[in-house]
This record gives sequence, structure tokens and C-alpha cells, in this order.
Amino acid sequence: MITIENLTKYYGTNRAVNDISFTINDNEILGFLGPNGAGKSTTMNMITGYLPMSAGKVMINGIDISRDPVKAKRDIGYLPEIPPVYPDMKVKEYLSFCAGLKRVPFGQRRDEIERVMKLLSITDVKGKLIHNLSKGYKQRVGFAQALLGDPKFLILDEPTVGLDPNQVVEVRNIIRSLKKNHSVIFSSHILSEVSEVCDRVVIINKGDIRAIDTIENLEKSFATGLVLHIKVKGDKTAAASIIELAPGVTELIDITDEGSGITSFTVQLEGDADEIRGNVMSELLKNGLTILEIFTDRPNLENVFIELINRPVQKSSLKELLDEITPTEDSADDETDDPADDSKEES
Repeated sequence: MITIENLTKYYGTNRAVNDISFTINDNEILGFLGPNGAGKSTTMNMITGYLPMSAGKVMINGIDISRDPVKAKRDIGYLPEIPPVYPDMKVKEYLSFCAGLKRVPFGQRRDEIERVMKLLSITDVKGKLIHNLSKGYKQRVGFAQALLGDPKFLILDEPTVGLDPNQVVEVRNIIRSLKKNHSVIFSSHILSEVSEVCDRVVIINKGDIRAIDTIENLEKSFATGLVLHIKVKGDKTAAASIIELAPGVTELIDITDEGSGITSFTVQLEGDADEIRGNVMSELLKNGLTILEIFTDRPNLENVFIELINRPVQKSSLKELLDEITPTEDSADDETDDPADDSKEES
């Protein structure tokens, strides 16, 4: 398990990561989501010990990475946003060099290098110079070095950047298969990819964690205010009356006459969407109306993500709340006419 406690990072006076805490469980795939500049890469760099933290603690299997970085890093495989490859080395030569740095026993290096090359489908380019490879191949070479030595924890920053659709599917399947013996945390801007692969997600924005949960639970928590779309053939007035009076329908948002006796309705729901939809369908059919189309807009990870990153941050401590209502020294000076204060400012 990796435990992150009160992790904070300042760049000068700019706070990039703000007192965040979460865990990465054994045999778990954790998605790390956020817009550009949210603090994702900074956090990953601190977890791996690549970047010093301003405050907080990162424990890798009970080992504090700040106190014993060499021992802690033995359990980590890291693929940064920009793959750490040497362009003037050949692929196999580079992986052999990385295996040495990771202290893979000399007698096991050849088999280990062959294993990761086969896993990432780069055996066919093992004799090529890295600078001659496409962006997608360079990305896979970087991924291969992260897997060398079979580390328990894999930290992957945008692992599918630059890959074509087929390669994205391959890497996604590799990440899924790694769960059997590894824990994986990876960031991605492809939310559908995260939905398919991850057990839990951490959503971060402006250095603050906005949510940590399973995708299913997050989607359920945003399942209020569902919208139902219905397309009906028949008497428009009768259909509107039935739909509007149905239990669970809170508002008739839109009615569109599409001609030929066909009308589309958009309504707001509150409650069990499946039950409400079933009741509406039953009443419409009883009254001789034909249902051409009916479906519910359900919240997905994209809706949840957009909603969360646009919410204002709630104050998490008494100090933060007091800071908002307590005048600062500067504002107190502005409100006084005491000449002694003016002289202090001038001096």
C-alpha cells in the first residue's frame, strides 16, 4: 500500500498541491484525474521521490520515501509525462542500462528485458535508435523501463499519449492485467479509458482533492435531477397531461412538435428513474399513444468530472474559515486614521 498524508508543494509562494491525503491499495488501479495545471504530475513526482515535498509524507509499503528513498523506490516503476529515454541509445541497449540502474541481477537481465519488450510489443524495434522511433514507440519504450524489475507499484503519467487507437487498447489491456500482481496509479485525460480500467478515481483541481471514490458511487451521487426524453405519436395534449402528472416528474422542460402527429417531450425527474420511466410508458400505452423513443440522460464520469472541478472549494478547517472573516493587518491599517500607522508604513 502507498499512503499519502497531507502532501503539499509550493513553488515559491504558489501552492501547487494543497494538503492532500489518499491511499493506493494493493492490487488496485487508481485513476488520477484533473484538468491541466491541477497538480497531477507534481503529485506523482512527489510520490515517486523525483520531486521534494514542501510538507507531508509518502509511505511506500510502510517506508517513508523521504527518510529511506533507495529502499522505497525499489518497489516503484515510474513513467513520467515525458518518457525518460536516451535518444542516442538503441532500445535494447537502453533497457539493459535501465535494468542495471534498477539492480536487476545480471543473470536475469536478458530474460527480464525480453519479457518487457514482448509485453509492450517493441521486440521488432529493439535494434533501432530511440530517436528514430515514432512518438508511440517512444512511449512504449518508456513504459517498458517502468516495468523492469517487476515493481509492486506502477505510477503512470498519461501512459497512452501518442498511441494510435489499437495501441491504446493494447496498453489498456496491459494495465488491466498488471492488477493481478501490482498496484497502478495513472493519470489520463481520456475519461472513457479511466471508466473502463479503474477501481477508484481521485479527482484533483488547483491542488485540492475534489473527490475520491469508485466511479459507480460518484455517478450515483450525481444522479439527482435526471432528465427523461420521450418521443410519442398521438394526441399531444393527452400525452403532455399524462407525462406531467406522472409521479416523479418534477418539471416539463420542453415540448417539440415534430410533425405527422409526433411530439418530443423533455422532463425533469426526481427519484428512481427506471421506475418513473416504466410508469410513464405504462400510462401512455394505456391511453392509446405510441412510444417511438424513450431514454434517460444518466450522469457519467465526464458529467461528474466537470461538475466537481467547477465547484467552489469548501473550507476544510476552522483556520481557513476564520481567515475569511478576520481582517488582515493590511486591511486593518486601511480602516484606521491613526497617523502612527501611516508613519509605520512610510518607514
